[in-house]
Amino acid sequence: MIKLMGAVLIVIATTWVGFQLAKRYSERPRQLRLLKSALQSLEAEIMYGHTPLRDAAQRLAKQMPKPLCWFFETFEAELCKGEKTVREAWNDSLVQVWKLTALKKTELEILQQFGETLGQHDRDSQQKHIRLCITHLEREEGEAKDAQLQYERMMRSLGVLTGLLIVILLL
Repeated sequence: MIKLMGAVLIVIATTWVGFQLAKRYSERPRQLRLLKSALQSLEAEIMYGHTPLRDAAQRLAKQMPKPLCWFFETFEAELCKGEKTVREAWNDSLVQVWKLTALKKTELEILQQFGETLGQHDRDSQQKHIRLCITHLEREEGEAKDAQLQYERMMRSLGVLTGLLIVILLL
């Protein structure tokens, strides 16, 4: 009876791990879509609302789901302190929140490059930089969807099968 309970717990644990790994593959395209929509909203705030970055970040924090809302909350808080430049506040916010996302290092680099230009140009140039960043994120989203199709189901199956293999080896 104890062996059976142990075997069931092993299979449950490895299955859970497999599903958590698969979740990262499904979360990445979703978070990229949300990030693109956040940048489009930022573009609208800058171009048509003439909104300061701090206020735009505050509005985006209210609109975005977690973990992206945390990024914009942190960015807005860093701007409110007034101790850092926009670039430094953007990069510090990225670093603080990045571990909580399903995004990869390439997206971090894209957003850091975008942060280098944020707030340093006129509105038309800023719009071009936002659209360039969105284009790069669209490319990454396509790659993320491909990876999701390729690996998501495999991770789930691998979790279950690994548990079964461990159980068979232990019995």
